[in-house]
Amino acid sequence: MIIDVHAHWGPWFFTMDVAALNHAAMDRYGIGRSIVSATEAVIYDPATGNRALDGWLATTDRHYGYVTINPRRLDQAEKDLREYLPTGRFKGVKIHTDYTRSPADSPQTREALALVAAHGVPALVHTWGPTVLDLAATCEDTPGLKVIAGHMGADGHRHAIEAARGCDRLYLEPCYSHAPAHRIAEVAAAVNPDRLLFGTDSTLIDPASAFGAVAAARLDPETAEKVAWRNAATLFDLPV
Repeated sequence: MIIDVHAHWGPWFFTMDVAALNHAAMDRYGIGRSIVSATEAVIYDPATGNRALDGWLATTDRHYGYVTINPRRLDQAEKDLREYLPTGRFKGVKIHTDYTRSPADSPQTREALALVAAHGVPALVHTWGPTVLDLAATCEDTPGLKVIAGHMGADGHRHAIEAARGCDRLYLEPCYSHAPAHRIAEVAAAVNPDRLLFGTDSTLIDPASAFGAVAAARLDPETAEKVAWRNAATLFDLPV
């Protein structure tokens, strides 16, 4: 069993026919479940993207969704959370801090994450470089919040180690468009293995990148199982 906690559904804004590739990519790499955000919701408009994703999730039993929210549109965010979370098809929230121009430590993102915490679900938040430290600080200041640092800081994985050590409600997932040597092994050796997840950034990036990086880390069997699915099943309360 493999659970991918960072995936996407729907076409991108450049020439790339990926709308039908979700299941094909999962089959190729043995991914049993994935949690997806709607590309339209992340890039363009959360309301229309979330609505389209909700309709598609009703047709599949292999995917769950993130309700994508824009911290600058909290009225719409609250409406969508109340509408989609009760369906059981959505298991968390997605916030892309760069596309929304809302840094992890900004007032609007802090308010958005407080809203997420009130709904009792985890949030996947885009991090890059030292911004993972800002996310950890916001999480520490928000009672009950659980956050996943998307890309675990990318080229800032050492910041991610510091962040995870300072906040026991922050989780790390590794997808990244590059594959620096020893990146995942270094993080796994320094962070509580219960807080490590697996993510691919599919369909934007082929899952082979994340699979290869994790394989190169040579994780011990217990840690590998936690990364592959066990931690995600616990965090998102997924059937296995």
